[in-house]
Amino acid sequence: MDLRITLPSVPPLWREGFFGLEAASLMRSPVWRGAGQAPGDGRGVVLIPGFLAGDSSLGIMTRWLRGLDYHTHKAGIRAHVDCSAAVCRSLETCLERMADKTGGPVAIVGQSRGGIIARALAVQRPDLVSGIVTLGSPVRGMFDVHPVVIGSIAAVGTLGTLRVPHLFSFGCMFGSCCSEFRESLQSQAFPETVGYTAVYSKRDGIVRWRACLDPCADEHVEVASSHCGMSVHPDVYTVVGRSLAAFGHADDVPVWADWARAA
Repeated sequence: MDLRITLPSVPPLWREGFFGLEAASLMRSPVWRGAGQAPGDGRGVVLIPGFLAGDSSLGIMTRWLRGLDYHTHKAGIRAHVDCSAAVCRSLETCLERMADKTGGPVAIVGQSRGGIIARALAVQRPDLVSGIVTLGSPVRGMFDVHPVVIGSIAAVGTLGTLRVPHLFSFGCMFGSCCSEFRESLQSQAFPETVGYTAVYSKRDGIVRWRACLDPCADEHVEVASSHCGMSVHPDVYTVVGRSLAAFGHADDVPVWADWARAA
């Protein structure tokens, strides 16, 4: 009888060291200069960063989208460690303002925890969301991540439980505080009017890639990127641009952004 115990696989954290190479690859890629991308025509996009990250982590993607004539808006997050329900409330207000300003529903691009928030918002306010793109987001298991990240989650949860302001607590994760958020995240009644592209990578060093495969997504797209590198990987930018164009029913007409043409 075989008594060996099979331990769950741990994402290869060392692969996150390729971030710099991935960013360099983006700068050399035609997609960075707008090749093959449809114009944004002023449509709204909100970008939500991942756990422990701030808006600046998606700064390069924000610049690229603005070059394609999207009307982008930051999530207003310095470090994504606040209560999920509070983040959703804040971003719901942001979406309402963006929809008024742009004249229509807004797309959301969320990396890691940001994609988890995006999915919940799409369920709660489908009238405000045209579509979501999740980048390495463990929507099928928020804790299906590397043990190092679990440790960081536990540390933040402990401080939040001790009432350090603007940090989520264990009540947020398991109690009634974020029960509506968790229901929205787990809901299988995803709105048909909202597009949904889930991006994942088998090279992800932080999130177990299978946790990113949401059965409610319209499509799952695999990229050869690290987890953090999804914010700067050329393949991801191609997917994001194509998805946003589809959400906005844009013509597939290539555009070259003026600021990037000379890059």
